This record gives sequence, structure tokens and C-alpha cells, in this order.
Amino acid sequence: MQLLDGKALSKKIKNDVGRDISDLKQERGIVPGLAVLLVGNDPASHVYVGMKKKACEDVGIYSITHEMPDSINQDAIIDTIKMMNDNPNIDGILIQLPLPSHIDTNQILETVAPHKDVDGFHPFNVGRLSSGLDGFVPCTPLGVMRLLEEYKLDVKGMNAVVVGASNIVGKPMASLLLNAGATVDICHIHTKNLKAHTIHADILLVGVGKQNLITDDMVKDDVIIVDIGINKTDDGKLVGDCDYNAISKKASFITPVPGGVGPMTIAMLLSNTYKSAKKRK
Repeated sequence: MQLLDGKALSKKIKNDVGRDISDLKQERGIVPGLAVLLVGNDPASHVYVGMKKKACEDVGIYSITHEMPDSINQDAIIDTIKMMNDNPNIDGILIQLPLPSHIDTNQILETVAPHKDVDGFHPFNVGRLSSGLDGFVPCTPLGVMRLLEEYKLDVKGMNAVVVGASNIVGKPMASLLLNAGATVDICHIHTKNLKAHTIHADILLVGVGKQNLITDDMVKDDVIIVDIGINKTDDGKLVGDCDYNAISKKASFITPVPGGVGPMTIAMLLSNTYKSAKKRK
């Protein structure tokens, strides 16, 4: 069994992005800019935004966070996004999810200019991904593909099973795998007999948020496991959606939690922001 070390790879990617940004500054005088919109007081969201801000500083990306109270109305958020769309110094706009229940998340995401949608959530970019065209791809599934590439794991011809069908992870993950030539099976909360699907997977990708959802009897020998889930145990330990100790004895490759997919998500956000800045006119 070999670990798919996202922590080490993310460090390598950040170094590369940092060098590219330095060259962009010298050659064209461009400092990539990322604007984050944070609504409410969700503790996890504040932690994530803080991590993203620190990562931006490390590679030379200018970042700004627009913090808004839970009570903010839809129109005020939209006005702020339009302001960021029109700001020539902002290359990427990130809407920190989840948004409060009284806000229409889809409308907010659709307000972001597609060419600044570094999270890849706008329907324009979703459509380009499903059509196999270049655009912005959601950072977590993009990070998974980059991790597989680093370890020379070509999914072409593999039976790939994705457990979880969210717009942020599951669906774009399936599209990327399909575009790469895998045969893709998508499972979700309504799937009957999950094991009947997972047991045939050459590569199993799980992003649900349910501890020990996948046990060792649900996978075959030499399976590749990509655990995208993250859960906190009663004693405060972070674990994924798979029974790591048992499944790691059967898997050929497996991502640790933490230290697998998580660090790759932020690395891809930095990469997408640089990609957008390069296209600045």
C-alpha cells in the first residue's frame, strides 16, 4: 500500500505557483488578486477562509475578504459581487459556502463573472467541464486528478465509483473521470445496496461526510482509495469516510485524512487564481 500524499504535493504546487506569480509580476506587472465573500459566523468557514488567505500570502496573491453578517440581504451580496466583477485587479472571486438559508445560493453563484469563477461553480464552467472544454474546475476534484497524475495513476479504462453526488465534489469528479476515459458509476444517498457498486471499483472516490461509510468488506483487493470526506470524532480526531485502518490493508493506494485531498483543494485554488490572472488583459 502506498499513500497518496497530498500534503507533500500541495507544497510542491505552491512553490511552482509562487515562482510563476513572481515571473508574472516581473514580466507584466500583474499581481493576482483573489476576493472572498464570507457571510455569517460559521466557525468552520472562518477557519477555511483564514487558511486560504495565508496560502495566498505565501505565494504572492493579493487577497481581500468581504465579511457580511447573517442578516445581510440578497441584493447587498449581489451588489458586492458585481463590484468585484468590475474590479480589474481582482482575478478570482470565491463565495464561501454554505450561505445562510434565506440566501439563494444558486443566484449568488451565477452572479460571479465566469472568467473570475475560480471555484468552478458557475453553470458556464460546469457546462464546459461536462463538454470536456477548458474552463475553471472545482478545486477539490481538480486536486484529486492532479494527485492521481503525480503518482502516475491513469484512470483510462478503470471502473471508477464516486460515492457522493454534490455539485461541489461528486458531480464534477465524475465528469473529470469520464473525460479521462474511466467508466464511471455515481452513488448517492438514494443508492440501494452500496456495496454492490463499490466492490467492483478499481478506484473508489468517497466524499459524503459520514465516518466509516466504507468498510473493508465493500472493496476488492488492490483498490485505489481517494477519501474526500472529513469528519471529527468524539475525541477531536479528523477522519475520512473510509475505515482507513482496515481498508489500507487491501488498497494499493490510499489518501490519508488529514493530509490527502484537503491540502490539494487550496493548492488548486491558488493555481486557478494564477490561471485567471494570466488571462488578464
